[in-house]
Amino acid sequence: MTQYGFYVNTDICTGCKACMTACFDRNNLEVPQKFRKVWEFGGGEFTPDDNGAFTHTSFTYYASMTCGHCENAACVANCPTGAMQRDEETGIVNNDKEVCIGCMTCEQSCPYNHPTQLADGLSHKCLFCMDTSDDGQPDPACAKACPVRAIEFGVWDELKAAHSDAKSEIGTLADTTTPHVLFGLHRDASKGGEIMNPLEITKQEADKEALRIGTDVYSL
Repeated sequence: MTQYGFYVNTDICTGCKACMTACFDRNNLEVPQKFRKVWEFGGGEFTPDDNGAFTHTSFTYYASMTCGHCENAACVANCPTGAMQRDEETGIVNNDKEVCIGCMTCEQSCPYNHPTQLADGLSHKCLFCMDTSDDGQPDPACAKACPVRAIEFGVWDELKAAHSDAKSEIGTLADTTTPHVLFGLHRDASKGGEIMNPLEITKQEADKEALRIGTDVYSL
């Protein structure tokens, strides 16, 4: 098996979302569909002093994330029809569209909220941009589009060797499914941080907000 993966240097990522835009265009997606999302983490506070000036401990950083093509993929484990499987030759996690019923249990069980329902009513996801490539080889648009080269794509073992100090967890993104994604930690990552853009990255949260205000905020 040739397992591929991503390395994301969150210390230089600016949160510009060029990776999201490139992915959106490459896969002919429509709002609100996303195969790659930029998670924003932040925390801290502003504190006034006796003179009316403020000091702060606030911080923010970004982590670009797509499908991790996980070793122990939750989408595979929870798919009720067995449509979602991990390919033994490529390590790519994908579903059989002939078996998929569009229930989106995969999205609900994925800790990264990844699979997306497209117009055909079925689940779709990242395939490393190899589904329609001329030579059948992966060539992710997201990595090529990053203006600061924060995203690196390659053979998993080589990425791990090149970035031995990288971690598989950052912010609230925990390693529960053994994803093939490594993060070069931001200088403030040790402070933790909460998700600052839940409506953008988490459909379940957007649905809750939609019920509260009576509109489809996920499509805004």
